[in-house]
Amino acid sequence: MEGMEGTSGLLRRYLWVMSARPLIGLSTSQFAEPTARPHNGLSRRYAEAVERVGGLPLLLPVLPDRAAEYAGRVDAVLLSGGVDVHPRHFGQHPRRGLGEVDEERDAFETALYRAAREYGKPVLGICRGIQLINVLEGGTLHQHLPEVPQAWADHAQRGHAGTLGHEVTFTPGSLLAQTHAAWGCGERALVNSSHHQAVDRVAPALRATAHAPDGLVEGLEGDGVVGVQWHPELLFAAHPHALGTFTALMRLLD
Repeated sequence: MEGMEGTSGLLRRYLWVMSARPLIGLSTSQFAEPTARPHNGLSRRYAEAVERVGGLPLLLPVLPDRAAEYAGRVDAVLLSGGVDVHPRHFGQHPRRGLGEVDEERDAFETALYRAAREYGKPVLGICRGIQLINVLEGGTLHQHLPEVPQAWADHAQRGHAGTLGHEVTFTPGSLLAQTHAAWGCGERALVNSSHHQAVDRVAPALRATAHAPDGLVEGLEGDGVVGVQWHPELLFAAHPHALGTFTALMRLLD
């Protein structure tokens, strides 16, 4: 009887593990309170969106020495939005218009991304996240879009970031095209836009699969990697098609 109970317990545990939601590690931003007590944080909308598409979100504090351990324990990684990526990571000096940078976060997310890729874990990048992915794969960034003549679309929309801004066009057959089509979009979708840096030269291992009307890269895909320049976490409550971005991450887990 004791042996049977032990077997039953193992079976229940096996069934629980098999039915568990995949664990998605979400990178966080660093802040300092007026009292100089640093803390990590992230808009809850990221976690809500991940949960909506079937994932279990887990916020990851900026601890560079633990990045590889995080990557080994989660099923996928989401690199969230935030401050600028330091230009030294793509071989440039800071230029006029560069915003706030966080070199400790750069170091943490660099280690997290590289460990996730080594483990074969999928990665989704949003806003800063897509920029960092492109840089770490060997691409470059526009440091400040207002100084880029061809960037005429409104990439820093005024008003609430949860409202729709410009349109993006998806590459037919791409992962982003497929997952947004599942939410009722065709080859185009309206997105929000709140950034002043953006992908310039696309990394060799990646391909551009979404573009703004002015031709600026808005989506990237690679082997086990997807990124978008907009903020779908701020849109999905009112505009469910924005969940297509998070669905893309879940598809990479299949």
